[in-house]
Amino acid sequence: MTITQLEYVVAVDTHKGFGQAAKNCFVTQPTLSMQIKKLEEELGVIIFDRSKKPVLTTDIGMKIIEQAKSTIREAKRVQEIIENEKSDFSGTLRIGIVPTISPYLIPRFAPGFVRKYPKVKMKIEELLSTEIIKKLQNDQLDVGIMIGREGLQGLVKIPLFYEQFLLYFSKDHALLQNETVSVQQLNPNEIWLLKEGHCFRDQIESFCGDTFFKNKTKSLEFESGSVETLRRIVENEVGYTLLPELAVEELGDKKAKSVRAFRGVKPTREVSFIIHRSYLKENLIQALKQAILAAIPAEMLDEKRGEIVEWVR
Repeated sequence: MTITQLEYVVAVDTHKGFGQAAKNCFVTQPTLSMQIKKLEEELGVIIFDRSKKPVLTTDIGMKIIEQAKSTIREAKRVQEIIENEKSDFSGTLRIGIVPTISPYLIPRFAPGFVRKYPKVKMKIEELLSTEIIKKLQNDQLDVGIMIGREGLQGLVKIPLFYEQFLLYFSKDHALLQNETVSVQQLNPNEIWLLKEGHCFRDQIESFCGDTFFKNKTKSLEFESGSVETLRRIVENEVGYTLLPELAVEELGDKKAKSVRAFRGVKPTREVSFIIHRSYLKENLIQALKQAILAAIPAEMLDEKRGEIVEWVR
């Protein structure tokens, strides 16, 4: 049994097929298939049911793969110990980040991080929260940047900063006459939302309450995967949307006049690192954390600045 064979079985389980697994492992499919067959013969078990499409992992195979993931991590940790001892900031850092954070956060920290650590290759993917969680659990990411939540199996949450939700109205909207706006003043038929699956939408729904959205009778429904798209719609149509605080900082003085805070309780999201419980690349992840914290306005580091809205999914 070799580490390479264990990496191959984990890849097949992750990609649910021998072809994509071989491509991901940079080997030919016959080579990968042969090595897995040799491992099955050595262990005397069938790891994959090849008669199914996509390939199914057998019950005993699932137990083997869970142990294989742990074994692979521990093997990688040996090299990490050596690199940490040398204080060698090099290698690839695989980052997953949700779309409602990425366009506002990445430009703040990424250029400076790359200049400071030129031997580090940052590979950043924009993913939904559920995709980040799955990829972390399958060791396809080193760290996720997303909205903090509890109950992450095998994963750990490290809070980074606390970002408020702000209202963004069309330029002639009547509610712009108010300095702050309550949920009760909002018309559910005027709101432009992200499509389902985005944690930012989930948090908006959680804060506004179920009854708020049940009253929607809007004739035109458009749900986007981009906060920026919703912002532009509001600027050219009627209604309003919600923006994360970092997005508001980039609006400029003229457009910022269309922003209002909520009255009373300030809905806030906790932006966190999500890492595997037995995570690798400790030096790089700590360096990334410091780079992000240095790029965030100081007031956003205070966890008591608003009421944290839970991700309901």
